[in-house]
Amino acid sequence: MPDDMSPPAETRRVEAAPATAAAPHSATAAKPGRKRLFGLLGAVVLIAAIGYGVYYVLVLSNFVSTDNAYVGADVAQITPQVFGQIQDVRAQDTQTVKKGDILVVINPADADIAVAQAQAQYGQAVRRVQQYLANNQASGAQITARNADITRAAAQLAAAQSDVDRTAIDYKRREALQASGAVSGEELSTARNAYQTAVANLAAVKAAGAQAQANKTVAEGQLASGVALTSGVDVAHNPEVAAAKAALDNALLSQSRTVLRAPFDGVVAQRQVQVGQRVAIGDKLMTVVPISKVYVDANFKESQLRKVLVGQPVELTADRWGKGVKFHGRVQGLSGGTGSAFAVIPAQNATGNWIKVVQRLPVRVSLDPRELEQHPLRVGLSMDAVVDVGAKGEGRPVGADRP
Repeated sequence: MPDDMSPPAETRRVEAAPATAAAPHSATAAKPGRKRLFGLLGAVVLIAAIGYGVYYVLVLSNFVSTDNAYVGADVAQITPQVFGQIQDVRAQDTQTVKKGDILVVINPADADIAVAQAQAQYGQAVRRVQQYLANNQASGAQITARNADITRAAAQLAAAQSDVDRTAIDYKRREALQASGAVSGEELSTARNAYQTAVANLAAVKAAGAQAQANKTVAEGQLASGVALTSGVDVAHNPEVAAAKAALDNALLSQSRTVLRAPFDGVVAQRQVQVGQRVAIGDKLMTVVPISKVYVDANFKESQLRKVLVGQPVELTADRWGKGVKFHGRVQGLSGGTGSAFAVIPAQNATGNWIKVVQRLPVRVSLDPRELEQHPLRVGLSMDAVVDVGAKGEGRPVGADRP
């Protein structure tokens, strides 16, 4: 544009003045808007904080949770109770077994021989006691016979004494008449011989009576000895028979222990035995895990256990099945100590460099068997546990003694 066409300088200044005056007006108008925005934001934050506080008091404070929880079970270690060589192994790792299923067979040859010996000794004991009883009957019969002998000896003694008295009178009478010659020497000699014979016979009868009495005493002693071995019990309960029967039962028990069976339903794990291996009493052969009776040990912080009661419900999830599968259980009890207390080298909190660390205590949680049947768990799996401490338990703190 040509210079003569430009507006005067005063005009340009006048036209620019309104724009400069409008800038403070816009800044002043924006301040109330920002204040309202910050006020609204503060109100939202305050409402959210109040809402969270109410939610925490009414809901979250009634639950304690931990992800430090693991599946456990009272597993059974299969160990032999007799020495021997493994004849057969019928269970493998991961195999599901039922109670009573045969797991391992130990060669029963030695046990069979021991059973045969024990059976023979038991039979001998029974026959020996039966012989005792028969001897008792024989001793009783001998006592009866000896009593008859004593009675007969008494009668013979009376007769012999009578003969002695009679022959003594005859001898004395004839001896008195010998001086007058009324009795011949031969007749006197005959009377003397008769008297001496009667005296000898009397001595023999007395000896026979003493022998009969001695025989009776012997028979009574034999009977007493037999009665001492058999009195008060029958053959089956006689001490000798009972001892032999106990030895037989022990041999049969050892024989039965050559077959190792599953103590309950479960899954085989940690198999360490092979056919032909010689095993000793107590050697670990394998483990059976009762997966239908597993539980959870949830390691809560000590500060979380103030409201935990036995019997309170617990909701759990397993990494194995994901968050969509819920397990439900109940608080069973509290462990007797923390993991650090039962460690091989326990913590020494009495040292000068002690630093307080929040301890965790295992809480035992039982699980619903029906849920375990639908979604089996294995020992050692990780779990998340949430305890509803707002629910009523059995009215006593976890770990408190029962009344």
